[in-house]
Formats: sequence, C-alpha cells, structure tokens
Amino acid sequence: MKQHHRIFGVFFIFALTMGALLSRLPDLQFEFGLTEGQLGLLLLTMSVGALLGLTVSSPLIERLGARKTAFITVFGASLCYLAIPFMPSALLAAPFFFIAGIFAGALEINVNLETDRHEAVLGYRIMSRAHGMWSLGFFVTAFIAAGVRQLGISPELHIFGALVVAGIAGYFVFSKIENAPHRPDSHAGDMPLVAFPTIGLLPLCLIGAAPLLVEGGGIDWSAIYMRDVFDASPFLGGMSITVFSLFMALARIFMDPVVDRYSPRIVAGTLLAIAALGLVIVGVAPNPYVALFGFVLMGLGCSSVYPLAVSAAAQRTDRPASVNVASLGQMTFVVFFAGPPLLGFVAQSFGIRMSYFAILPLLIAALLVIRALAPKPVPLVTEPEPLSPHG
Repeated sequence: MKQHHRIFGVFFIFALTMGALLSRLPDLQFEFGLTEGQLGLLLLTMSVGALLGLTVSSPLIERLGARKTAFITVFGASLCYLAIPFMPSALLAAPFFFIAGIFAGALEINVNLETDRHEAVLGYRIMSRAHGMWSLGFFVTAFIAAGVRQLGISPELHIFGALVVAGIAGYFVFSKIENAPHRPDSHAGDMPLVAFPTIGLLPLCLIGAAPLLVEGGGIDWSAIYMRDVFDASPFLGGMSITVFSLFMALARIFMDPVVDRYSPRIVAGTLLAIAALGLVIVGVAPNPYVALFGFVLMGLGCSSVYPLAVSAAAQRTDRPASVNVASLGQMTFVVFFAGPPLLGFVAQSFGIRMSYFAILPLLIAALLVIRALAPKPVPLVTEPEPLSPHG
C-alpha cells in the first residue's frame, strides 16, 4: 500500500465510526428525550471540542508524527462515540461529544497536512480524492445504518460493530504510515501554540465553511427531516444520508483532474451554485423522492470546495503549512459541528424546511469571495531556486 493510500484509509476509517454515530441521531434524540434545539446544543459540545483540537494541537501533531496521531485521534474519538449511546442522559453524553470533537479537530489537521505534502511529492492533486474517501466512508456506514435501523438493531450494538471493523482495518492501515516530507517551498518558522487565521486567510475560511455547513445539514439533519416532514420509514429516511454521501464521494474521487483542467475558482463556483439549488429543492420538496434528489445535488455541490480551500491554505508561504491548515480548519470544521446545532434552533422555531434555506446566505457570501482561489490551474509545488556558484 502506497503512503498516500494509507492517508486515504485514515479518512475512510474515521468516517465509518463517526458516520455510525451520526446516522443514529434520530434514535439518540428519542432516547434522550430531546427537542431539535436541545439536540443542537448537544452537538455544539462536539463543535467546541473540535475548535479546541484545531486551535492547540498543531505543535503536538508535529511532535508525534502522522502514524501516532492517526491511532490516537481515530480510536480516541471512536471510543467516545461508542460510549455515547450507553449514557442515561444527554448531560452525561455531552463530555464524550466534547472529547470526540478534540480528537476530530486534531485528526483534521493531520490528514489534510499529510495529503498536501503527498501532493507535492506526487506532482498531482489528491486532496479531493482523499476527502472522497471520507465521503465514501460515510456512504458505506449510512447505507449499512439504513438497514440496521430498519431491523431495529440498537445504536449500542451498531456503533460497537463499527468500532470493531475500524479497529481491525486501522491496525493494518495505520501501522506503516510514514511522515511525508515537507514541501520544499514551505515556511520553516516556529510552530505557535495557538493557530489563528490571518486576514489573507479569511476568504478561504469562508469558502471552506460554506460547503461544510451544507454537509452538516445533509448528514446531521436529513434523516430527521425525512422523518418529520414525510413520516418516512427508517430505511427511506436513512437513504437521504446515503445518497448525499454517495454523490459527494463520487464527485470528490473524480474531481481532481477537472480542477487541473478548469481551475479551482471555476470548479468551486460551479459546485457552490449546485449546492444552493439542492438546498432550495429540499426546502420546497413535495415528496420524499424529490427531497432525495435535492440531497443528491447538495452532495455534489459541497463535494470538492472544502478540499480546494485546504489546498490553497496549505500552499500559502506566509506561515508553516500546518498552522494555516489548522487556522482554516478551526474556522471551517467547527461550522461542520456548530452549523447543525444552529440549524436545529431554526428548525424548532420556523420548521425544519426553513433550516435548509438558512444555509443559502453563507453560500452566497462564499461566491462573493471566490476570487481568493486561483483563476487557473497552478503547479502543486514551487521548485526551489538553484544555488549560485558561491552557494
């Protein structure tokens, strides 16, 4: 197995366990006796943990290396996911959401940084494919969850099974991960203890945040939307996450050559427009099958925008790449967790259909700053200048 394929495996395996938990949110909501707003608050604890992990973990990741970080973050978070359905109340489950968020934030830095460095070694884009493995993992676990929920299998047994599979696969995939070499044009400065975004990075943060809010709405709330709006069966409701994840994965896996041909700016702008159309369709859908088509468009639309923002951040030379990736991550990955709780409050106050319309302003804002991405294909690595005869 090639080294960058092992990083793909980290994306995929983590998505298996995280997706197993998120696919059971309708069941956890019922078991804990939560309203949409209260479920949103519970998810917000994971957002706070992710913010902490993204903010302070960069120096520790550099010290531990990619392999140890993969083991610690994936299995640390997965054990927290397993503990959550065993808790008798949401209050006791909240600390596990928080700790899982810390691990997820650190993992986000690790896998994105390694993927960017492998791109420089390989000489071609793999960032969208790497994130495609994340989406593929969500598709697999969502497809399984749709059947598991229909059969009435408990969340405890379901998530335990996902952890066992992830543990076996992770042992073989993670054990031989080696650190990718730093980019030759990377910043060699010291790692700060806390990573905050610079002014120049803020447009990329906005571009990266928009699709993650769409993703959060598609993964966290779609099954609840299908249940509440159409009284869909557990299987049909679960298909909303399944089709969203499938088309998101397919787009990401095949998008890198498209970006190389047409440019990050054109691809990202087109995808954001497709995501906006999908949100509108879900918001006005007269039946569950039209809604499923809307979730397909949402999955396509938010597929490769975030990977493009990550690549652009990692290639900036004003600070070490891991700091810029962490800064982008703390602004965007938190939206993935913080957005769904906010959508929950919108759903409780104005109806769950309106929560999908609430995402549109962020997509429009991202389109307004799309110029932060390159207008045409750019080389993935800058060749170092040759030394003079005098060295």
